[in-house]
Amino acid sequence: MSLTFLRLTGSAFRAVFDELAALRIAVFYDFPYLYEGSVGYEKGYLETYARAERSLLFAVYDGEQLVGATTALPLRDETAEVQAPFLAAGYDLDTIFYFGESILLPAYRGLGLGNRFFYEREAHARQFGQYTMACFCAVQRPVDHPLRPNDYKPLDGFWTKRGYRRDDTLQSTFTWPDRNETFETAKPMIYWTRKLD
Repeated sequence: MSLTFLRLTGSAFRAVFDELAALRIAVFYDFPYLYEGSVGYEKGYLETYARAERSLLFAVYDGEQLVGATTALPLRDETAEVQAPFLAAGYDLDTIFYFGESILLPAYRGLGLGNRFFYEREAHARQFGQYTMACFCAVQRPVDHPLRPNDYKPLDGFWTKRGYRRDDTLQSTFTWPDRNETFETAKPMIYWTRKLD
């Protein structure tokens, strides 16, 4: 295993749209997202990042294969559905950096890359001297969901160790088709936040 890293910002994202879309579809197919993805939808989603001058993609390659990636961008550049709970709570969007996905193929988990992803995004946000909070959201699935693996471990403990706190007052609803379904259904998303010192 010989890992290399790539940082891209803004419109440079478009150079890796296809492989990043494929990685997102593969990783998010598993619980808890159970996402039945399409490359077309993914490219539309990723355009939000490509249009944001201060966005970040930190990607991990094993040889020529993209095996992991994490993304971030100013909350001001995110979609209305992501901004909405923060506006309703009276936050200044121009002080918040939104962290998108952190995705890794199973064989590359447990190597410390999850911590590296947070470090890279936090450092990227801090460099602008403007952002005082980082946030991300996570899907909420019922404890008794039929597709929940017996050995599934939520990442709440890992996020808490990184200094993030779950804020149940900040929630959005996203829609996507679940695994093996052709129609979209609503999913509750709860945000986690951390002050950026």
